[in-house]
Amino acid sequence: MTPITEVEGRRLALSNLEKVLYPATGFTKGEVLHYYATTADVLLPHLRDRPVSFLRYPDGPDGQVFFTKNVPPGTPEWVTTAEVPRSEGPARMVLVQDLPSLMWAANLVTEFHTHQWVAEAPGAADRLVFDLDPGTPATIVECCEVALWLRERLAVDGIEAYAKTSGSKGLHLLAAVRGSSSDQVSEYAKGLAMEAEKAMPRLALHRMTRSLRPGKVFVDWSQNAARKTTATPYTLRARPEPWVSAPVTWSEVEECRSPDRLAFTAPDLAPRIQDYGDLLAPLLAQDRAGTLPRS
Repeated sequence: MTPITEVEGRRLALSNLEKVLYPATGFTKGEVLHYYATTADVLLPHLRDRPVSFLRYPDGPDGQVFFTKNVPPGTPEWVTTAEVPRSEGPARMVLVQDLPSLMWAANLVTEFHTHQWVAEAPGAADRLVFDLDPGTPATIVECCEVALWLRERLAVDGIEAYAKTSGSKGLHLLAAVRGSSSDQVSEYAKGLAMEAEKAMPRLALHRMTRSLRPGKVFVDWSQNAARKTTATPYTLRARPEPWVSAPVTWSEVEECRSPDRLAFTAPDLAPRIQDYGDLLAPLLAQDRAGTLPRS
């Protein structure tokens, strides 16, 4: 019988707790749920009010991996949902607003991916994101070099950037913005990616062309488009080990000389949160959001 757990007054059926989802380490579904329960205080503010796309991997990263954007069948009636625009017509998506909703979603075994806007203002960007993706033999070490350049360039325009690992090979750069549409942020980000390529032609690349990417860092500006989503801070990833998209300090970025220095798994996060709190908390403060320069 599936055990029933009560979370803040909501009854949840949490299934297959002993199932190993990450065979390389023996990390189980129960440990996945424990991870999300213990990181909820820092994770939930980055999910709240944002339509969530679920990248599900119910049999682990070696099994079937698939996106679920619409409200999944069987979603409890108490889980908040919102209608969001899409090119093919309006759709309804989940909002993970509280701990019960988080634990219900985590029981699906999923990565959390969110837009750069909130449900009440679709297309009005409140985030700017760069996904720095290294082409072999480049690694996150080279991503750090590009991130530092972008940080300084954004600062020139009064925009404060923060970093997190992608939870895979690369690095994400995030900034809070206001007063611009997703299209405007995309165009601005593309311009900075082009500047980065011009400033560091042997290292940075703003084009996705596969043949150009070996040994370089692709500065993916396209995730600022209103339809796109990015891995949420603190989400577990469907990778061989329970890697996390983990916030990092700029000192860690500056001092990174080996990819292992910025590879964090679920057990690493509790002590990091105890030491640092939420390194991305400034993204949630409207008074710290930057505005794009007007051309």
